[in-house]
Amino acid sequence: MEIRLSSRRDNGRVIPLPLASHHSANRSSTTCKYRCGNACQHEAPNTSGNAYFGDVVEAVLNRRRALKATGALALTVGGAAALGGTTVAAPSAPARNPVPGTEFPPVAPNTRDAVVVADGYQQGVVIRWGDPVVEGAPEFDPAHQSAAAQEEQFGYNNDFAELIALDRTGAESLLVCNHEYTSEEHMFLGYDENNPTEEQVKIAWAAHGLSVVKVERQADGSLKPAPSRYNRRITLTTPFELRGPAAGSDLLKTSADPTGTTVLGTQNNCSGSLTPWGTILSGEENINQYFAHADAVTDPVARERLDRYGVTGMASTRKWERFDERWDVAREPNEVNRFGWIVEIDPHDPTSTPVKHTALGRFKHEGAAVTIADDGRVVAYSGDDERFDYLYKFVSHGKVKRGTSALARRHNTSLLDDGTLHVAKFTGNSPGEIDGTGKLPADGEFDGVGEWIPLASGKESFVPGFTAEEVYVFTRLAADAVGATKMDRPEDVQPNPVNGKVYCALTNNSNRGSAGNAGADEANPRVGNKHGHVLEIDDDTTGTRFGWTLLLVCGDPDDPSTYFGGFDKSRVSPISCPDNVAFDRHGNLWLTTDGNALDSHDGLFAVPVEGPERGHVKQFLTVPTGAEACGPVVRDKLVTVSVQHPGEVDGASADEPASHWPDGGTSQPRPSVVAIWRADGGEIGRG
Repeated sequence: MEIRLSSRRDNGRVIPLPLASHHSANRSSTTCKYRCGNACQHEAPNTSGNAYFGDVVEAVLNRRRALKATGALALTVGGAAALGGTTVAAPSAPARNPVPGTEFPPVAPNTRDAVVVADGYQQGVVIRWGDPVVEGAPEFDPAHQSAAAQEEQFGYNNDFAELIALDRTGAESLLVCNHEYTSEEHMFLGYDENNPTEEQVKIAWAAHGLSVVKVERQADGSLKPAPSRYNRRITLTTPFELRGPAAGSDLLKTSADPTGTTVLGTQNNCSGSLTPWGTILSGEENINQYFAHADAVTDPVARERLDRYGVTGMASTRKWERFDERWDVAREPNEVNRFGWIVEIDPHDPTSTPVKHTALGRFKHEGAAVTIADDGRVVAYSGDDERFDYLYKFVSHGKVKRGTSALARRHNTSLLDDGTLHVAKFTGNSPGEIDGTGKLPADGEFDGVGEWIPLASGKESFVPGFTAEEVYVFTRLAADAVGATKMDRPEDVQPNPVNGKVYCALTNNSNRGSAGNAGADEANPRVGNKHGHVLEIDDDTTGTRFGWTLLLVCGDPDDPSTYFGGFDKSRVSPISCPDNVAFDRHGNLWLTTDGNALDSHDGLFAVPVEGPERGHVKQFLTVPTGAEACGPVVRDKLVTVSVQHPGEVDGASADEPASHWPDGGTSQPRPSVVAIWRADGGEIGRG
C-alpha cells in the first residue's frame, strides 16, 4: 500500500499536511473515513481461497496454445460466433476524420480550485447542497441548518445523476441524483466527532438518499431548477419495500419490522442507471461503516457474515447508534442485512414507494444497469466495489412490456424480482505471460473468455451449503464458494447502447499481488494497481459465456505498464482511477475518475471504442480541489457532472475550508451538479 503526503494549495503554494497512509491513490483520509469507513486501512474482506484467474487446468491451456499456434482458436456457444478474439492490434494512424462526440481540445491536467472545461464550452451550477427541492423549502443557512430543512433541500455529496426528458425537446427534464454520504466535519461548524448532537445526526439522515428535481433549459444553454409536483426528497427515514425471493426472510426481520418487508431509508447510494421503462436504479455501496458494535457479536456464523461485509469495530464513525438502536448490530443484528441492495424509484410518481430488489443480490453495489435481450428479457449488470470482489449479472425470467406508462412500469419493475443471479469467472488467452508488470502478451491484447456462474434462481440455490435466501442476503460468501474471479474494485458497469458491449470501470487495487492476496492475472494484469483499468465485455446477454478485452490500462502514458486500446500513447490524456461510465449517442465511452494518482485533479474523459481512434482518451474537464467527478450525463448539446466532496482534503473542515467552490469568496464548499454546453450552442464534441 502506497504512502502519500497530502497537501493543500494556498495561492498556488503547496502546503504539506499530515501524513495519511491508509487511503488509496490521491483520495484524502477524510474522504476515506466518511465515504467507505477507511476500507483501504483494513485488509480486504475477501479472504476466500477460491481459485483465481491464473489457475487453469493445464490440459485446457495446452489445447488453447495449440489452437492459437494454428490461428484456429474459437469458442462457440450453441453455434454462435466466436467470442473474444486474439488478433494483434494494428499500429494506429491519425484518423482522417475525428470521431464525432470527441472533437474538443483536451483539458490539460491541473490543480485549480475550479471546474475547468474544454475551450469553447461554458458551464454553470445547476443545484447545490442545501438548495430548495420541495416547494416552500427554506433557503440554505449552513450555520443554522436543521433536519426539517434538510429533508426539503438538496442532499449532500451528490453522485449518480440522470436527466429524464419530460418533453421531446428536453427543455424540461427531471434531474435525479444520489446523495452518497455525509462528511460531518465539512458540514457543521465546530463539529465534535466524538459527541455529535442528535440534530446533527438527523440532518445527516436527511442529507442521504436521493433528490428528484425538475430542471428547465434556459436560452443561454444552462439548466435551472423549477417548482414541480415531481420534486421529491428520499432520505434515511423514507419507507422502502423489500421485494423478491428474500423478502420476508428471517434474515431480514427486525423488532421494528417483524415482517421483513419494509425498510426505512437508503444510504451510501453510489452509481445507478435509467431503466428502459423510465425508473431509476441506485446502488447501496459502503453500508458497513454505519453500523456499530459488531465486535460484540460472538456467534461464529454471524461473525463470518459480518466480517465478509466489512462490518467490524465497536462505535461507528458517526455515532448514529446513540440515537437509534437499529444502527447497533449487537441489538438489531438483522438491520445491516437490509442495506446493500439495488433500489428502484419511480421519479414520475412522487407518491410511489421505492423498492429494494433482493433478487439482484446483496453486496457493495456501485450501481446496476439494464439492457433488454433480443427475446425481451431484462439483463442487469452490477459490480461489487471492493478490492478482490466480483462482477455480477442478473437475467429475468419474464419479458419486458414496451413503453413508459404506469402499467408498463409496474410490470417491468417486477421483472427484477424473478430471475437468475450469476457471478463472473474470467480466463485469459495468454496463460503464463502475465508477470504483474502490465507488459502486453504476445497476442497484443489483454483478452480472453469468461463464464457466468449461476448462484440462485427464485427459491432455488445453485451453491452447495446455501439456501436461496442465504445466497441473496450473503451473496459475497456464495460467490466465494463457486470460485468467482477476484477483481480490482469493479465499479460502474454499463451496456453500450450503440455497439452492445458492456463496459466496467475497475478503479484500482494497491493490494494486488501483496502478501496473502491474489496475484496478477490477465483481467487484472498489474500488481500494486493504483491507476485501474477499463474492461470491455462481449456478452451473449442471456447466456453464460462471454468474451472480454481490456480497453484501457490506466495511468501515465509514459509508463510502459499502460495501454490505450492500441492507440498512440503520445497523443492521449493521462487518466487514473476510472469510476463512473456513460455513453454519448455515437457510442463513445465517457469516464469520470475518483482519486487521480497522477498529481492532477479528477475529471471527465471521452474515448472512442471503435475504429482507428479506439483508445484515444481526451480529458473534457477537471473538478475543484479535493473533489471527485461523478455521475456524468452526456447529451447532444449538454453534459452534466456531479462535483462531489469539494474541499475534502486532510486538515480542512467547515471551520477551515480548503475550497470556496462554487460560491467563491470565503464561502464553504458545496457539492453540486454542474452543466456544460457549447458556447455557440452546437453539439458536444462536434467540430
